[in-house]
Amino acid sequence: MRAVYITEFGSIDALEIREIPDPPKPENKQVLVRVKTAGLNRADLLQVKGAYPPPDGYSPNIPGLEFAGEVEQIGPAVSSWSVGDRVFGITSGEAQADFLMTDETLLARIPENLNFVEAAAVPEAFITAHDAVFTLGELQASETILIHAVGSGVGLAGLQLAKARGATVIGTSRTSDKLDRSRAFGLDHEITTGGDPDFAQKISEVTYGKGVDVILDLVGGGYFAQNLTSLASKGRLILVGLTSGRTAEFNLGMALQKRVTIIGTMLRGRPLSEKTEATRKFADKVVPLLRVGTVKPNVDRVFAAADVVDAYKYLESNESFGKVILEF
Repeated sequence: MRAVYITEFGSIDALEIREIPDPPKPENKQVLVRVKTAGLNRADLLQVKGAYPPPDGYSPNIPGLEFAGEVEQIGPAVSSWSVGDRVFGITSGEAQADFLMTDETLLARIPENLNFVEAAAVPEAFITAHDAVFTLGELQASETILIHAVGSGVGLAGLQLAKARGATVIGTSRTSDKLDRSRAFGLDHEITTGGDPDFAQKISEVTYGKGVDVILDLVGGGYFAQNLTSLASKGRLILVGLTSGRTAEFNLGMALQKRVTIIGTMLRGRPLSEKTEATRKFADKVVPLLRVGTVKPNVDRVFAAADVVDAYKYLESNESFGKVILEF
């Protein structure tokens, strides 16, 4: 079978499509998926650079965290799926290949109204966003959420899910263009951060001094101090990304005074049981919204698998608005 292969860590130009051995027959609750499309993520770029290896059991040379395709074979203990079912889901690696072996509990059924390209734009963004905003952040309909990098895949997913719940959404981006385009997804208030992440004053104005109840932070250290200032009493800060750095000064006095909750989260390194639960909630709560069009995947560009180097370079350019998809 074909797979995206990192021949040398450090450079996107070292990516190639390589023939590797076909996977074995699935055992127990394993499902073999014929991958039709796979979404690209920032984590894939880090893996290419050698900075984000997958957990044990996954090849460091084959990237890919999300996929859409058809069930090719099932193990003898599989009860939820049949050959030919259209499925999508998350994995800790190896999704960018013709076939992927996964556990049956990490799959969800693709709604009839989505094609494979659209479906591949969903799992990583929407499972991450739903888990962060609702399972961890416990966002309520009457509350306000601040989403940093709102024009990203997870940011747009979080925006749509929060609006579907009835919450007010404030979004930040380094470019006004991405904020303008986010309005079509329901954004209530926008803040352009540029090179100076000074947003706390605008948050105070928009919320009449109250602050926001939840922050979905896809940026990290550079925003931490402003995040604490922007939180309301009993606010929840959910840390998902670290693009602006891993360290920050921590105002313990403000954290105590406001009684804030700070939660760090990631999907890739979680045990199977936790990923299963996140996937179950996604299937129960998000897939029905996709089916009726309340929330929608946002595809920026589609590349043939053979053009993987161009796809990765485009993702790295930060020009994309929404998801970049590889088609096998």
